Amino acid sequence: MKKSYCPIDTFINVVKGKRKATIILHLFQGDKRYGELVRLLPDISERMLSKQLKELESDGLVNRTVFPEVPPRVEYSLTTLGQEIQPVLKQMFKGGILFEKSIETSQN
Repeated sequence: MKKSYCPIDTFINVVKGKRKATIILHLFQGDKRYGELVRLLPDISERMLSKQLKELESDGLVNRTVFPEVPPRVEYSLTTLGQEIQPVLKQMFKGGILFEKSIETSQN
């Protein structure tokens, strides 16, 4: 995570990326195994999902837990920091709905 001139830019730089905010929103609902995230995000390749999860982990938003089983089981969960941004992401979600309605209205 790199600090920007403006805190808003810092926030956006951390959560921007291929479906990062959506990954976080899914993790708000509870811990997820990698396979669950693959099913929840069918429009993203597994390679890109892995990349985004690694970035979220390195930025301190996501925990990755590997269970010593055969085959290995990996679960992803939100850190305290990841949980604290829930209100902001919910408002962004609502804002997105407003913009989508506006787009639909202008196209009709």
